[in-house]
Amino acid sequence: MFRGRALCSLVLLMTASALPCLAAAARHIERIPINSGWTLRQLPDDGMAESQSPTPPKEDDKWLPAVVPGDVHLDLLRNGKIPNPFYRDNEAKLQWIEKVGWEYRTSVEATPATLAREHVELVFEGLDTACTIYLNDKRIATPNNMFRAWRIDVKPMLHRGANDLRIVFPSPMKAAEAVAERDPWHSRTHTDPKGYIRKAVYEFGWDWGPRFATSGVYRPAYLEVWDDARIDDVFAEQVDVAAASAHVDLHADILASKVVKGIVSIKYGLNDKTFHVERLVTLSPGVNRITFPIEVDHPQLWYPSGYGAQPIYHFDVSLKEGAAELERRETKTGLRSVVLRRDLDQWGRSFEFVINGIPIYAKGADVIPFDSFPNRVTDAKYRRILQSAKDANMNMVRLWGGGYYEADEFYDLCDELGLMVFHDLMFGNNWQPGTYEFKQDIQHEAEYQMTRLRNHPSIVLWDGNNETEDLRDWNGNGQLPPAVHERIWQDYLTEFSGVLATTEARVDPEVPYWPSTPSADYEELSDAYQSGDNHDWSVWHGGVDFSEYEKHHWRFTSEYGFQSFPELKTVESFTAPEDRTSILSDVMKAHQKNGSGNSLIREYMHRYYGEPKDFPSFLYASQVLQAEAVKVGAEFWRRERPRSMGSLYWQLNDCWPVASWSSIDYYGRWKALQYYARRFYAPVLISPHLENGVLSAYVVSDKTTPQKAELNLRIMHFDGIVVKQVKQTVDLPPLSSTVVARLPVSELQEQGGKKLDPTSVVASVELSIGGKVVSSDTLYFVPTKQIKLPVPKIQSQLTKSGDGYDLVLTSPVLAKSVLVAFGNIETEISDNYVDLLPNQPVKIHIKTSAMEEQLKSQVKLTSLADAFGPSTNDEDKIGKK
Repeated sequence: MFRGRALCSLVLLMTASALPCLAAAARHIERIPINSGWTLRQLPDDGMAESQSPTPPKEDDKWLPAVVPGDVHLDLLRNGKIPNPFYRDNEAKLQWIEKVGWEYRTSVEATPATLAREHVELVFEGLDTACTIYLNDKRIATPNNMFRAWRIDVKPMLHRGANDLRIVFPSPMKAAEAVAERDPWHSRTHTDPKGYIRKAVYEFGWDWGPRFATSGVYRPAYLEVWDDARIDDVFAEQVDVAAASAHVDLHADILASKVVKGIVSIKYGLNDKTFHVERLVTLSPGVNRITFPIEVDHPQLWYPSGYGAQPIYHFDVSLKEGAAELERRETKTGLRSVVLRRDLDQWGRSFEFVINGIPIYAKGADVIPFDSFPNRVTDAKYRRILQSAKDANMNMVRLWGGGYYEADEFYDLCDELGLMVFHDLMFGNNWQPGTYEFKQDIQHEAEYQMTRLRNHPSIVLWDGNNETEDLRDWNGNGQLPPAVHERIWQDYLTEFSGVLATTEARVDPEVPYWPSTPSADYEELSDAYQSGDNHDWSVWHGGVDFSEYEKHHWRFTSEYGFQSFPELKTVESFTAPEDRTSILSDVMKAHQKNGSGNSLIREYMHRYYGEPKDFPSFLYASQVLQAEAVKVGAEFWRRERPRSMGSLYWQLNDCWPVASWSSIDYYGRWKALQYYARRFYAPVLISPHLENGVLSAYVVSDKTTPQKAELNLRIMHFDGIVVKQVKQTVDLPPLSSTVVARLPVSELQEQGGKKLDPTSVVASVELSIGGKVVSSDTLYFVPTKQIKLPVPKIQSQLTKSGDGYDLVLTSPVLAKSVLVAFGNIETEISDNYVDLLPNQPVKIHIKTSAMEEQLKSQVKLTSLADAFGPSTNDEDKIGKK
């Protein structure tokens, strides 16, 4: 900084004028947004002919105001041309939108100052998807990849004043089919045509999402003007990071159009402690990499949530030519070491993330796109969902490969919150074309996205795709002619263990790469030898009991789950009253995208609980059922530590209001599963389990230091009479799963030696550290359907407390999975779906803008026993059409 000021002062002394410094300022890189004046029109057909023309379509007067960044569906909605896409069955009525072509238009103003610059480039950070760009009636580009930025030199084509910019988007499937027809292998491999353009495949529909294959300029567009050189990228490569010191190579990639003698300076540091270094450089035409080796003594390391803080170092890079600052670029990162440990052991080969030397048990969920229309996702929505993940003791999210690379805000929040990102590249459940052009395209895509995102400390794995490796033998692929089958497999290996793997190793070498999820990296597996990560769909798709999870000793479970319906308030947002008589109504079925979803929920419901008494009870009971299912798997794989080192359930969020596997619905409302997750992902977990007639109490600790705890195990009747109690102090090793108590069930007897009735007793376990209960759970001795749950009379008391209210619940008998609801009043509830032990108060904190009397008048308490009582309204029977 000091040196830069001195240079400018020297020029002032020599010329006795401020003009050189003013001229220097004019040479700074400039971005001119192209975000106003946009209009949109529908083309008379699928747009293919128009998109292949050297000139744009003929003019007409059917233009509508448009918003950029945005998309066709949102523009039509904004102009009142279509109804709410999410309401009732409107999805089916809007499929015409993807079958026609669309044209966007605006005017780009070019001033004399702009045209005087050496470089004027038109930049699109995201176009969805295949399109043709025209400037002043001349075709200048034909992008076909949603996941790349497009940069076009437009200085020769611009004139002073207004310049006409148009973008023609043909029907996306027609555009994909046109590319597929040029591949001679397409007809033999049966590759889905939509894979031939790089577009988020969830837009074409998924088993949790609607089909809205939209088009538009979905990321910012601008003119970038510059002169001799600009900073292309800044990369803080973490060569070696440890507690004593961190070695960071700060790379500034500078693009020069001529030989430039200049100064590159950097300022870096944490909080108020900064350092400044600069260097005289001679830049050659092309890309120049200027590297500053940086040693940070005793760095403050970035840790996953639950293991430490998330400090962020800032790096500021300035490029000057003489007195002129051509560009200043800032980046930031957290310093941490990342290892994907793959060691041979007695169970096969490990799959565990080691961050700063600590083996981390990954606890989290899979993330899908936050909306069917990306531009509707706000920073507040990102924060609400990701903060909810952290609040549920998660330390990892997996960004699923059928959506899109997220906006910067998503990754910034993951950095801030300590949420590791298991990052799929955007390839999902689809064989990819094997053409040379396609391989080049995905290499450019990976280079762009990894370069954009590689400074984020939260990204701890680049994963090639979602389930494409499994498609080798799925859906009839195994019956393809041998030569064809071999061809698609060779294309797969070339792309996911060749092109993308080598690109990642070059662009982001410190972060591990994994070819697919699930994958064993091509190792042969057996019951005795497990390796890699796994997707377990034996429960749900396989229709087996929840206990089946406990037969699967996966090293890392990156997908498993169970569906439920959202709460009534959310269902009311997309239904009319007549739709809410049954989960089998046409509208409810339209918001269930898994073909057998509703029947599977009902089948499991009858297997475990019975028939809920009415429609609202079914919604509630489906959430409890989902939570109980996932809890079995999550706790089992946590108990398996270190054999298992990851549990990521499917899925965290929704892209629209729907019945799905999510634990948080489209509006950010927590389902039962999210509350359960906060318990089964607790840093120290008590997990009781029946094993061959023995009640074993496991404690799983994610703590890095030993702990002393107090165990309180009680066997009691549902009215609170205690049959057996065990209290003991237990020592908990760090990073471990330990059985701290065993109690043979055969030893449990009533006073006088009478045998216990297992249908009317419950085991309650609590673990306390420093006098505070850190984890608790209940266990039943028979299948849920055989439990004789009493119908409780729950008492509640509401009092003002701090920033909200405290609600204290008590029940004279056991009340399972008690839901606290306040009708249409929006609330934030500290805990819900809680078990009430007899005469043992539970305090819940409630944040809301509502008044106390409103809350008291609207509070409703529902337990599992309540949901299966006699119906008071025959019209509410869930099976009634």
